[in-house]
Parts: sequence; C-alpha cells; structure tokens
Amino acid sequence: MITFPHAKINLGLHVVAKTPHAKRQTQNTGRKTSNTAYEGYHEVETILLPVRLHDVLEVVPAGDGKTRLTVTGLPIPPGDKPNLCVQAYELLNTHLGIPDRASANNRLPPVHSYLHKCIPAGAGLGGGSSDAAFMLKLLNEFLEIGLKNNQLATLAEQLGSDCPFFLQQTPMLATGRGNILQPIQIPAIQKHHLAIISPPIHIDTANAYSGIKPRKPRMSLKEIVAQPPDTWQEMLVNDFGEYTFRKHPTTRKIKESLIAHGAVYASLSGSGSSVYGLFPDPPPVHRLKKQFPASQVMAAGMDVF
Repeated sequence: MITFPHAKINLGLHVVAKTPHAKRQTQNTGRKTSNTAYEGYHEVETILLPVRLHDVLEVVPAGDGKTRLTVTGLPIPPGDKPNLCVQAYELLNTHLGIPDRASANNRLPPVHSYLHKCIPAGAGLGGGSSDAAFMLKLLNEFLEIGLKNNQLATLAEQLGSDCPFFLQQTPMLATGRGNILQPIQIPAIQKHHLAIISPPIHIDTANAYSGIKPRKPRMSLKEIVAQPPDTWQEMLVNDFGEYTFRKHPTTRKIKESLIAHGAVYASLSGSGSSVYGLFPDPPPVHRLKKQFPASQVMAAGMDVF
C-alpha cells in the first residue's frame, strides 16, 4: 500500500511564551494513560497550510520476517534517533502490545517500508512530521488495525507537536505547542500561486528557538489573514525570520527576490530554511532557478478549502 505525505507552510508564526520549568502533562491514548514531561517548551500561534508537495511512502509485507525502512531521494541528515517512520512503527507496536490487549499476537507484523524523499529535510516544510503521521495512518489501514482518527492523533502527538496536523486535510490554526488545532478558512489566497525555494541549509529547530524572545503579538493571525494578502507583508510575521535571515543571509536574498519577482507576500516557513512567496499569477520558476541554482525551487498547489 502506498501513500503520499504532504508538506506544509506556515502563514505567520508567533512564539508567544516559554514555560520556565518542566511541565508534566497527562496523555490519554485511549488504551493507557502516561505522563510525559515537556521541559521548557514554547507556546506558539501559527496557521498550518497543506501544500501539494509530496514524499512517497509504501509499506509491504516483510517476506523475510524483518522490519526495515529504505530511504531514497533527497538526503536526510543523520540524527541521534531513528527515522520518524521507524519511530511511528515502534510507537504503534508498543501501543498494540500493552497488557489490556487480548494477546501479544495483536502486535504489528514485520513490514518493509520504502520512503522516497521529495520534501527537503530541516527546511520548515514538515516533511519528517508528515512522514510519521502518514506512517501511522498507512499502517492502520494496511494492517486493518481499526484505530480512529482521534486515536491516531494522540499517538502522532508523541512523535512531534505538529504531527497531528498531517492527519487533517485542511488549513489549521495551531496553538499551544502547535498541537491544539482549529480549522480555519483563508479565502483570500484561493486564487494565488505558491513558489517555495529551499536552499541547501539544514536548520536545527532547537537552535532556532534559542534565538527567539517570546512575545505577545499585537494582532491575532485570524485578524491578519482576513485582510487581502497584499497587506500581509508588514503584519503577518514569522518570529524566526529575523534570526534566520541574519544567520543565513541566503534566505533573506531569497525573500527579497521573491518579492522582486512579483510575490505579494513572502516569508520563511516554520523555523526555516525554506522561503515561500504568494503570487497573483504563476511564479517565474525558471528565472528563480537560474538565480538560485543550488536551491530547490518549486511551484506547489495549496489546499485551502
């Protein structure tokens, strides 16, 4: 069975507060209750918008009885933890193997997974989080486990604050750690086109947060996006922007170029390093590719209904 995890962009991103001490939150998975510590997490306000830029994820039975993941396409920088698709499999396997299940036979069978990366990693487009969420959803369908969407969302949240968003197919206003989701309509951009430029820069989210001073916004995102997009540039702010533009000047040049080429609004997505522009007409992708040959330049559709 095959599926296509999608990317996202952030329309505005306000870092509004940081907890001064570790905070323990009780999570109810529907089958067990566990306490999870979140130390020094940030509270945010952002709008997450699904984008038609996809990875490819396939799961098939493991004929050799061994579970493994094969990754192709764009490179993923090495990390201390396994790939999020592997973490999703292990989390679901643990969830299904808890004592109140009928028997241990209800745990996941071995599978072979194939992930082809088209969404750049560490670029603020949510590719890893999307892969994890879609892995949970794919395993649930492929193995006929029968978990409901809210149960999958509870599991997805344990993999990343924004993972539950990728189980939705609609724009969401995200608050809290990014895990509290509320559907939002943005009719102002339904006729606009999107261009995304991802330079070969991997930005560590924790380091990006270290350069941010939380503050309360003067205007809510709901109020801002109710205005025409050509009024957003001064109002619709990503708090990571100035830090990232200062630390990685290429990202500032990309933003300025998108505006110079006709974007009515341009911004960093997430904590970067991708920068996107909203255009009233199809964006000049070929010219942008010539200007930024080392970057991935993409025209992508937006799912805004």
